[in-house]
Amino acid sequence: MTERQLLIATGIFHPESGGPATYLYELLPRLQALAWQIQVLTYGHASSHNYPYPVQRIPRRAFPRRQLDYALAARPLLRNADLIYQHTLALPLVGVHSPRIIKIVGDQAWERTIRQGWIPPSEDIDLFQTKSYSGFTAIQQALRSREVRRMDGVIVPSHYLKRMVVGWGVNPDKVQVIYNAMPPETGELDATQAEARARLALDAGPLLLTAARLNPWKGVDHLLQALSAVPDVRLLVAGDGPERPRLESLAEQLQLTARVTFLGHVPREQLAHYRKAADYFVLYSGYEGLSHAILESLNSGTPVIASDKGGNPEVITHGVNGLLVPYINREALTTALIEAFQPGRRDQLAAQSAHGLERFDFETMVSQTAAYLDAFV
Repeated sequence: MTERQLLIATGIFHPESGGPATYLYELLPRLQALAWQIQVLTYGHASSHNYPYPVQRIPRRAFPRRQLDYALAARPLLRNADLIYQHTLALPLVGVHSPRIIKIVGDQAWERTIRQGWIPPSEDIDLFQTKSYSGFTAIQQALRSREVRRMDGVIVPSHYLKRMVVGWGVNPDKVQVIYNAMPPETGELDATQAEARARLALDAGPLLLTAARLNPWKGVDHLLQALSAVPDVRLLVAGDGPERPRLESLAEQLQLTARVTFLGHVPREQLAHYRKAADYFVLYSGYEGLSHAILESLNSGTPVIASDKGGNPEVITHGVNGLLVPYINREALTTALIEAFQPGRRDQLAAQSAHGLERFDFETMVSQTAAYLDAFV
């Protein structure tokens, strides 16, 4: 089989946290085994050694400098590439002649305008798709849509995201749904909940876990508000981000400091033990394309409490493998937390945690992705 040159152009990569970084780290060795010669170009400062393929990192200097550095590094790689698989919009890839595929896991225009303060952090992503804006926000929307329309193909991890991307004016025939999936973590599955708690020095009380980059749309503030009305239940918050100081202050205001622990960044291997130890994994976010964290929790046998937003309803069947809660509805979230700890409810949901997971099989994801990429060379 003839090797083909595949350039992975991305903004983040292992060991950084986030779904795209995790996805690529697990997928690329499998593509390499299928006669793709891999080259990764990304931002970051971590070591580029110990990968079975070359990884080139561009330091995150001031914006104009890092854009120039990325563009210069990309030029020889673009000349050699048979295919470009892009994972971040607005990368400075100048002189692209080969087919270009992009994976869309969210609306970067929405995220960017929130970070810049051009729209409020509470602005709903679905409303953002149809609402008229002016100024820089409208420019971001137009640039995002134009760039994606120019791609030769688009991969999305949920039907929800396909509908969103088609709404940007992209031909539906260009957009391929390939569900996210992760290889099973055998060590995690072998441990019982009690063993995981003992390893982490956690007692046997009611326990929730949430894990996310602490951005405004992750809904951790709503979770804290709901938790304040549910006594005895503890919450572990794994992850860092710009919202952490505000969330810690809110927990203090709500007198939750004895029941809420902010763990900061937790390595993926350690997070597997926390997932197994928890009674429920909670992801009450205003947006999810298709969450790796939810899939990993269900794979570990831990049921999920999630918002009814984005791709979450494609994974969670309410009352079967978890609970879906309207967003934003703190009263409904409080009710769901109370229901979750009714006698026998956790055991009932945990017994069905594998419901529907056959759709998120790692080998299927690899084969579908490989077939899609093969069609362009």
